[in-house]
Amino acid sequence: METLWSPWRHEYINATHSENLNRECLFCFARKDPAQDESNLVVARGNENFVMLNRYPYTGGHLMIAPYAHVGTLSGASKDTTDEMMELAKRCESALREVYHPEGFNVGMNLGRVAGAGIADHIHLHIVPRWGGDTNFMSTVADTRVVPEDLAMTYAKLRGKI
Repeated sequence: METLWSPWRHEYINATHSENLNRECLFCFARKDPAQDESNLVVARGNENFVMLNRYPYTGGHLMIAPYAHVGTLSGASKDTTDEMMELAKRCESALREVYHPEGFNVGMNLGRVAGAGIADHIHLHIVPRWGGDTNFMSTVADTRVVPEDLAMTYAKLRGKI
């Protein structure tokens, strides 16, 4: 039997709902201090939005684009914010193609908790690179994802590419 280690998921799995409610918004925390971009996994900054790695990725290279403004609805975001968000999404797609050579992408938002938003009150756009066969028995049988690269390596590969 093979053992797969993903110790960074322990914090996420063990967090209770009330603990998550008492924490500062992940995106508001990450936007604060550009000097902390590496530890906060922020790989690029625009005028209205920033791009960061998902600390609990579905696959390697899973990026999120979030506005600096703490806004919970897409319709509540300014046109400048949503325009730049899409431009950053295009840049993310190009960078991920260059670095990881995916065969496709999932790009989207979960708006509201019942729609699957882990952080419902601060919109963010997911860009997830995909490859043929990347969904395997681990996801469907064991509710476990296997990510072949740690976040520090992903950060180093993507920082400066977007």
